[in-house]
Amino acid sequence: MKVIICGAGQVGWQIARHLAGERNDVTVVDSNPELVRRASDTLDVQGIVGYASHPDVLERAGAKDCDLIIAATYSDEVNMVTCQVAHSVFNIPRKIARLRAQSYLAPQYNALYRRDHLPIDVIISPEREVAEAALQRLAAPATFDTESFLGGRVQLLGIALEEDCPVLNTPLRQLTDLFSTLRAMVVGVRREGRLFAPEPGDQLFTGDQIYVFSFTEDVNRTLELFGKTTKKQERIVIIGGGSVGLGVARALEARSDKVRAKIIEKDRAIAERAADALQRTIVLHGDGMSAELLEEANISRADAVLAVTDDDKTNILVAVRAKQAGCPMAITLVNDPTMVPLMAALDIDAYINPRATTVSSILRHIRHGRVREIYSIGDAEGEVIEAQVLGTSPMAGKLLREIELPEGVLMGAVLKGEKVVKPGGDTRIDEGDVILLFALSPDVPEVERLLQVSVDFF
Repeated sequence: MKVIICGAGQVGWQIARHLAGERNDVTVVDSNPELVRRASDTLDVQGIVGYASHPDVLERAGAKDCDLIIAATYSDEVNMVTCQVAHSVFNIPRKIARLRAQSYLAPQYNALYRRDHLPIDVIISPEREVAEAALQRLAAPATFDTESFLGGRVQLLGIALEEDCPVLNTPLRQLTDLFSTLRAMVVGVRREGRLFAPEPGDQLFTGDQIYVFSFTEDVNRTLELFGKTTKKQERIVIIGGGSVGLGVARALEARSDKVRAKIIEKDRAIAERAADALQRTIVLHGDGMSAELLEEANISRADAVLAVTDDDKTNILVAVRAKQAGCPMAITLVNDPTMVPLMAALDIDAYINPRATTVSSILRHIRHGRVREIYSIGDAEGEVIEAQVLGTSPMAGKLLREIELPEGVLMGAVLKGEKVVKPGGDTRIDEGDVILLFALSPDVPEVERLLQVSVDFF
């Protein structure tokens, strides 16, 4: 599989790391020589310095026999032109572009991206992806990470365990016996910075971050088991009225009449634009760092604060100040992954990493058709894979206990027709079943072998 990735920034580098690690022929193109050097020195990829939209640069990158091009530079226009050149000059069959400007994404302009106009097969909007991630965090306020699978029937919940968790120091197999009707399974544990797939005899401790698959109907019960209370978020203060903040406020207005949101935006023009675009949301012009302005926004009575400015430090400090003022939940946007370890120490409840969100979205669109969903865990430490079992798979027709899954892989749910099953040793995996797997990154190749299909493309 030959892939050209245009843009060697955070998103491009992560995509290159994933694809090169899966033995694809990857070439990275960027106009910044240092970024290209970083990619080619640290990853098994080729690097080309130049403007991605220039035909001669794409030709040097191997566009004549390329299978897929991902245009993820910082310029929407460069990404669009790159896809046009890839189509018109090199006839590259699959083209993905990252577009930020909301005007390009308006529904009335969808025809722009037809093959006879501007041929882009998949458009990724980081702002929309991040806004959706923020809404999911608000919908599950007791979690630091959440994602839906199997058509919304199963949720992945990231839960930080505290001292009041009632099941600390209890072997996981004992939890299964005690709560036999609970359709949930712990599939990943991060302890002291290391992520691992737990065994039945493992216990959970204070400070652990765990990943749990839960049937959607059992989410509240699952959260209670791990010491988390569920409460609807109806009063939200959003710091930052740009594309992400505005997107979240619009979605909140559309979803419920009971939700009351307020936006604090430092830039007057952006604040005025947000005020014009929203109906019930109050927009305040000023610095979200201001204690007086937070008090004016009634932060002490808010259910949650969502800090989504384009500055990590501002987001973190606003979240800390809001928590000190009495707001029970703080969610921050954090671009720099080295900041993530600070979250727990600063009592910040959840974070959104735009890079990881965008990487997951791109991977979801370029994996093989039998692999229906991919979700990246942490800093590419693991993946959740939703895949259909083929008749040629070594798993087909076997009981789960007979399948030799790697140590870093756990099966969390099985969809048989329209029925979701919590898998046990006696669960039979049949051709056509859709399975949900948690896999540590080094074990993904073995998952490919078991599925008898490359966690691959098209």
